[in-house]
Amino acid sequence: MTIAVNTRLLLKDKLEGIGWFTYQLFLRIVRQHPEHTFLFLFDRKWSKEFVFAENVIPVKINPPARHPILWHWWFNVSVPRVLKKYNVDLFVSPDGYLSLNTNVPSLQVIHDLNFEHFPNFVK
Repeated sequence: MTIAVNTRLLLKDKLEGIGWFTYQLFLRIVRQHPEHTFLFLFDRKWSKEFVFAENVIPVKINPPARHPILWHWWFNVSVPRVLKKYNVDLFVSPDGYLSLNTNVPSLQVIHDLNFEHFPNFVK
């Protein structure tokens, strides 16, 4: 199985909440599942420390998604092209954003638990 992972928040020496979550989660998943190929999708040059095993293929996708307009382009134009090119079976996005322009099965990870603490705000 080929699994694409949105790893654009894996930034060397700049990991924050979602970045740390992504790092720790996929460090383990990749090593525990060498039978699968993981495409790590970056929006800039990646650090070798994020290529956790031989079953990880880093892919740089333009443009760097650091602004809401560029997020839209990155997720809805650039990512679907890569998913199609590599014949991806699953797209995982640990930062909560998904592409609206792909038929590839996708897994959206919601990093925040506010909805558990304040259920009245969710309808």
